Formats: sequence, C-alpha cells, structure tokens
Amino acid sequence: MQKQMKDNILKKFEELFGNEGKLYTSSGRINLIGEHTDYNGGYVFPGAIDCGILAKINPNGTDKVRVFSIDFNEYSEFGLEESDIPAQSWARYVFGVCRETLKRGGKVEGFDAVFAGDVPLGAGLSSSAALESTFAFALNLIFKNGFDKMELALIGQSTEHNYCGVKCGLMDQFISIFGKKNSLVRLDCKTLEYKYFPFNIQGYRLVLVDSCVKHELASSAYNKRRESCEKVRDAIKKRHPDVECLSDAKRIWLEEVRSEVSSEDFMRAEYVIGEVQRVLDVCDALERGDLETVGEMMYQTHFGLSRLYEVSCEELDFLNHLARKMDVTGSRVMGGGFGGCTINLVKDALYDNFIKEAEEQFEAKFGHKPKIYDVVISDGAHIVE
Repeated sequence: MQKQMKDNILKKFEELFGNEGKLYTSSGRINLIGEHTDYNGGYVFPGAIDCGILAKINPNGTDKVRVFSIDFNEYSEFGLEESDIPAQSWARYVFGVCRETLKRGGKVEGFDAVFAGDVPLGAGLSSSAALESTFAFALNLIFKNGFDKMELALIGQSTEHNYCGVKCGLMDQFISIFGKKNSLVRLDCKTLEYKYFPFNIQGYRLVLVDSCVKHELASSAYNKRRESCEKVRDAIKKRHPDVECLSDAKRIWLEEVRSEVSSEDFMRAEYVIGEVQRVLDVCDALERGDLETVGEMMYQTHFGLSRLYEVSCEELDFLNHLARKMDVTGSRVMGGGFGGCTINLVKDALYDNFIKEAEEQFEAKFGHKPKIYDVVISDGAHIVE
C-alpha cells in the first residue's frame, strides 16, 4: 500500500472530518487458474494482491453517510433509506454495502469516510470488490454486527447485483475478504467450500502484462457464453438428472449430447469441463512443488480460452505466444477476456529479458507499450495499524 496514498487520506479526512477514526483496507486479486468456471459452479483459484482500497472511517452520530473519494476528487452525502441512493456511481458501492448490511439485520448508522485505491483500473484486478469489501468489513466491526467472513463477501456480491447492475460471481468479493499472505484459495463456487494452498514460489515471479486494450464485445459476449453453458447443461441433465451445473458433468457425458447442441455451444462446454479439472491438477502440482506442471496448465487454459471459448484477442494471443517462445513457465489471459492482462509465471533469471522483449515487441506491433505489474500475494480485508 503506497505511503503517499495513506498520507493523502489522513490529510483529507482531517480537513473534512477531524482526527478520529481508523484505517481499513481490502485487496484486489489475481486468479491463477479457473476462468469462466464460477458461474458454471466450478472451482476458481484466486489470491489477494498487495494493492487495493484504503479507507479511514469514523461513525459521526447522525443518520447521514459523508464520504469523499480521493481518486474521483468528489464528495457524496446520503441517508440510509432505499430512496437515498446517490447519483455518483462510485458512491453507490458504499451505499449498497450499507443497504445490504441493513437488509441482513445488521446495524448501520451515519459515518464519515475518505478512501483511495491503488488497484490499476481496467487491468481486471477487481477494484470494485476491494471497495465493497473494505466497507463491509469496516462497518461490521464498527457497528459490532458479528457477520462471518462469508456473509461479508455475500454483502459485496449483492451490492454489485442490486446497486451496480453487475451479475457477478462471488470470487472477487470472496478473496478480498478471505485472502491470506503467500496463499491461494481454491473456492468451490457451487458449495462455497474453500481450501488454502501455500504459494511459495522461490526462484519465480508472478507478473501481469496489461495489454491496455479493452474490446467492446465483453459484456454481450459474456452473456452469450453463459447461455451456451446453460444450454449444454440442460441437454446433459436430461440424461443425468443430478447435474445441477456444467461443472458436475463428465467429459464423456458431453460427447453423448454432441449431436443435440450446436458446435459452438459444444466448444464452450468442452473448455469449461477441462478447466474445472485443470484447477484440481494445479492444486495437486503446487502441493508437490511442481511449478512446471502449474505453468503448462496455464498455457492449456489460454489455448482453451482462445480457441474453444473464444474470449481472447490478437494482443493477448501475441503476449501468450511471446511468453512461450521465451521459455516463460506459464502464461494465460486472465479475467473475462477481450483485452486486459496476461498472468505469467516467470523464472527470476528470465524476468528482465522477458519484460524488455514484451515491451519492445508489443509496442512495435501495436503502437503502445503494455503495462507491467509485479504481483505479491497478500492479506485480504484488515485494519491498518
């Protein structure tokens, strides 16, 4: 967390509201593997990262929330009734967390807050979940509501659904709350069971290469992919009634319905069923300290996302191909696709040369440099002493 950001928050808070209050933070995230599996009831394998949202918050003894966003340089004030929804989109995240807490029988009264973030926007690291999680975590402590961590994650997810218009899965909010330093978490998106796996990668680095492009298709294409998966699940379910989600299906059951679904829907389902297994394979490999297998699974995921799920793009395929050519251990598109980042597992000895070549070759082809973010796996929501 940047010292400058903290100083800016403390200074602005004092200027607007005085000196009382505490600092709370929550993280952005990466997902090592397990893409487009969440809404199919499969596994994801995320970790919290060392950038996120930082907020100073203090109850103010009124029925009004007064909040200032440093990044937007904007102030918002609102009440706690449903009709008090603020105009600014960033303030709706804070308002939504208050409302979702109240709906669950929690207590929320007026408070003052100043917040800022250092999650790179547009890189697919989930700044919105970090914002929701910071406030859900803080309000739970301040007003002694006693919600458990899973409930806090669900408060964040419901905020997205009901106040921000995004029907997201639970992964981003989950890891913002549950993240642990030097650990990744395998989350079963159907049962919400989870397990921590140590992520000690001495001799390697995790690095994001951000293409700085976002293609317009993203949201409509995302919905189409969901529909494809649901159609195949329904076809399989007719033969195998226990199949609730596509992730429950075996590869051989997919073959049984090949003639009943479109070739496009078949490809989408083939990717998802393969990806669910790859998450399990990566977890096994990590427990044995076998990073070569982890990396190979990342490349297989990229191939699936590019050729079967068709959510990659020229820029991301270029970065992935370059990584393979330069002996990078693992590389894949991360997130929804159609732009954003590749996540790369790189040996220390190859790191400098890989970054240099990625910047130079990408700029030569696409006219701008990619952004580079080194990833450190860190703790989720907590109080900053």
